[in-house]
Amino acid sequence: MKKSILLIGGSYGIGKEIALLLKDTHDVHIASRSNESIPEGTTHHTFNALEDDITKLELPDALHGLVYCPGSINLKPFKMLSPTDFQEDMSVNFFSLVRITHGLLPKLKAAESASLVFFSTVAVKVGMPFHTSVAAAKGAIEGFAKALAAEYAPNIRVNVIAPSLTDTPLAKRLLSNATKKDTMAQRHPMQRVGTAGDIASMASFLLEDRATWITGQIFGVDGGMSTLNTQ
Repeated sequence: MKKSILLIGGSYGIGKEIALLLKDTHDVHIASRSNESIPEGTTHHTFNALEDDITKLELPDALHGLVYCPGSINLKPFKMLSPTDFQEDMSVNFFSLVRITHGLLPKLKAAESASLVFFSTVAVKVGMPFHTSVAAAKGAIEGFAKALAAEYAPNIRVNVIAPSLTDTPLAKRLLSNATKKDTMAQRHPMQRVGTAGDIASMASFLLEDRATWITGQIFGVDGGMSTLNTQ
């Protein structure tokens, strides 16, 4: 029987790419607001991560994998950010993730083993200007994930992927033309920005049985930005 995977967000970007990689070998469920481009062979559930109760969805009794994709890229000087901005970034990136994970815990525990994959940012490890709000929210995810991994080992694994700038709809404002893309590419040792496929490949690996000895880790899938200085 195929293992069941739930993607919170999966109608575009990284979530959609994960669904495409897993749909032929897993029972993939996607909970998102839109179903306009949901991959064939998956099951869609209309769901707003900020507002809806995950326990109300008709999901499998046991979930073997959970991926939380919603996030934000709110890059501004600190002086231009209000406390409300920080609250909103925490809400979409962290508090909704906590609420959903808590609600799904019985289904995750019902699986013989389960894998949780969350997303952070390279800006947590490498201090970057204009990232105070998003780095704070994503840093909360990293701390939460490690503690959760320790608490629920060995039955539930929890890992985090920390990308650098990735070419997805969420980042379209930062990559809106060829000049911006080239400028951003030159900041990375690999001389390009990431793709949704780059991140999805790591996420799908962490969800599969090949990764059953990996938990509590933060993976920098960032073109070398967090560890290499080639300038």
